[in-house]
Amino acid sequence: MELIITGKNMEISDRVQEYVDKKAGRLDRYLRGIDEASLELTRESAKSTEDRHIAQLTVRVKGTILRAEERAADVFTAFDAVMDKMYRQIIRYKTRRRGRGRAREEELQPPIEEYEEEAPRQIVRTKRFVVLPMDDEEAAEQMELLGHDFFLFLNASTGDLNVIYRRWDGNYGLIEPDVP
Repeated sequence: MELIITGKNMEISDRVQEYVDKKAGRLDRYLRGIDEASLELTRESAKSTEDRHIAQLTVRVKGTILRAEERAADVFTAFDAVMDKMYRQIIRYKTRRRGRGRAREEELQPPIEEYEEEAPRQIVRTKRFVVLPMDDEEAAEQMELLGHDFFLFLNASTGDLNVIYRRWDGNYGLIEPDVP
């Protein structure tokens, strides 16, 4: 497994590097076949000291991307929290694979710690609506008017379906699917 560690608004000290390498190296025990793991550690200047450090971990395995993000007062706590969240996502990912008959029972057992298994999620509502052509700004305005965190629309300039969403920092993100 290749682990890429980047720092944003902070230097990655040797102590942090060793700590991350040791803990993230255990991901292979939980999930075999990880192609790449990427960790971004960010330090923000915020009024609240409790949310100054952000750890975002992205794991790529067999065409699937697992991502977790956590905030904490110091970089070590943020990293530990993001690792816990990633372990839970890995277990959920393996459980779904097992449901399709692809994962062996022993693959599902975490080697060190036990986590509570979450109840399976169900689709409880289906919604249909007319997708109108509009530009990004119109879609963002429509999303705000509806009070949603995301909005699906037909991009007038490209003719493709896009999703605009509100990011945690208050800005917007745009998802433009690239179908092979």
